[in-house]
Amino acid sequence: MKNIKYIAILLLSISIGFAQQTPAPKQSKDIAIMGATAHIGNGTVIENSLITFSDGKITNIGDARTMKISTSNMDVIDASGKHVYPGFIVANGTLGLVEVDAVKASNDLSELGTFNPHIRSIIAYNAESKIVESMRPNGVLLGQVVPRGGRITGTSSIVQYDAWNWEDAAIKTDDGIHMNWPSSFSRGRWWLGEDPALKPNKNYKKQVNELKQYVIEAKTHNISSKNPRHLPFEAMKGLFDGSKRLYINVNDQKSITDAVNFAKENGINNITIVGAYEAEKVANFLKQNNVSVFLQRVHSRPNNNDDDYDLPYKLAKNLVDAGVLVALEPSGQMERMNSRNLPFYAGTTVAHGLTKEQALQLITQNPAKILGIDNMYGTLETGKSATLFISEGDALDMRTNLVSEAFIDGRNVSLETHQTELWKRYSKKLEEEQKD
Repeated sequence: MKNIKYIAILLLSISIGFAQQTPAPKQSKDIAIMGATAHIGNGTVIENSLITFSDGKITNIGDARTMKISTSNMDVIDASGKHVYPGFIVANGTLGLVEVDAVKASNDLSELGTFNPHIRSIIAYNAESKIVESMRPNGVLLGQVVPRGGRITGTSSIVQYDAWNWEDAAIKTDDGIHMNWPSSFSRGRWWLGEDPALKPNKNYKKQVNELKQYVIEAKTHNISSKNPRHLPFEAMKGLFDGSKRLYINVNDQKSITDAVNFAKENGINNITIVGAYEAEKVANFLKQNNVSVFLQRVHSRPNNNDDDYDLPYKLAKNLVDAGVLVALEPSGQMERMNSRNLPFYAGTTVAHGLTKEQALQLITQNPAKILGIDNMYGTLETGKSATLFISEGDALDMRTNLVSEAFIDGRNVSLETHQTELWKRYSKKLEEEQKD
């Protein structure tokens, strides 16, 4: 009995140690941020700004030298010499679906089966993930939670990164369906002795026809109300009536063109290409068809031997110049951890042609537009959510993006994480050793 008591105490202490800190309470007093350089998110910059917000929404924003607003009853934050930005948005992310890759019980990334449009990622989202809370110190405050696996992977939702549970976290549920389009080219598996050279995918036509047949069946099912319940088909109804967006993971030129034509032929008009490595080759086609892009991780290597060595770095610039609506996404190896590097991916695009404000749009206004949350998030404007942060320097530069305050819907959220706790712990140890 005594041992059982000790075990219970040990388990309780472990659970407390691993729990995320309590989410911030609702904003109770009006707040004013004065003197900062405000980066609105739409290309506009206000050098000496005054921003006020109440009940989680921005009430005023403008030049502090010309605005006549009493701040006597507000909590005033002097941000002179600092910068204010809209909260950064992770598109096509998997934060909260996996905690430890090697622990199967903590992995809700994918479902068995080929066609899973009815699988909702939001109900598997872990709001208390330690990885999720580690995003906030870099200004990453919102994200799309996307399931992986299969030909049609499931339905995504958008969340904010300071919540008790998935219900509290959700700001838009079931925003779209995600699809992995077949590749028209493939490489042999070199580790099995196969030819690694790029060659046509001999199964491409068959794989595309299977996908087309499934979508046609879903469309036909949703036309009639007399059909028996079919949850996967019913989940796709929003694609045909325009209430959901189709996110197509596809990279090569031919496949991108085929995928867009396929969607249009089936009456699907809200389309976003994800990955889009060769999208610049069909940029005019994408613009003409009003197709947006979630561009693959900027910090990547070229895919092909004859590609420019810096192609992944300048893809965003090339697509923006062509008039395509572009946002950045972090998928790939260690994608959950690397989501915190989102602002630095945007910073890399500045070094390869974009202005800083254009790069900022790739992780604020543009993803908000594509995800359908731009009425409240993505830019600093009167009437929109007070989801923003204050940085001591340029938020797109890892050397200067030191976040001092962050707000989600007006709530002053914690910037403490497991990493900051360890930093303080070992900094103190180092200081004591230096004294000795």
